[in-house]
Amino acid sequence: MNVDSLKKGIVIDHIKAGSCMDIYKYLELDKMDCSVAIIKNAKSNAMGKKDIIKVEGLLDIDLDVLGFIDCNITVNIIDNGNIIEKKKLTMPEIIRNVVSCKNPRCITSIERGIEQVFKLTDKEQHTYRCVYCEQKYEQK
Repeated sequence: MNVDSLKKGIVIDHIKAGSCMDIYKYLELDKMDCSVAIIKNAKSNAMGKKDIIKVEGLLDIDLDVLGFIDCNITVNIIDNGNIIEKKKLTMPEIIRNVVSCKNPRCITSIERGIEQVFKLTDKEQHTYRCVYCEQKYEQK
């Protein structure tokens, strides 16, 4: 895979500088059998610096995870070397099994096999809360 061009795949663009490894982890790209290029601190007119992830091959990625991490990210679908679709993300209302509740008394901490579900409660502050115990998720 050439870092500058992609025949078929996905380009995750406009990632806040320094955040690409979080996305790499959340999307579990290390477990996939495909080429991945990570570009850190690329120059950007709009952002100053940004990160970019290029993934070879068309994959089914969870856009809700990306919207949860940063709703300013754009996802470009590439086929035959051309952008065939550009997706703008939004903050998802509900996220499932992306992050874990830190409340030791939450049912998800006590019982095994219960989904970790968080609901968007304040769009302005990017606040998510556990649907079981109302614990606020603190993004680092």
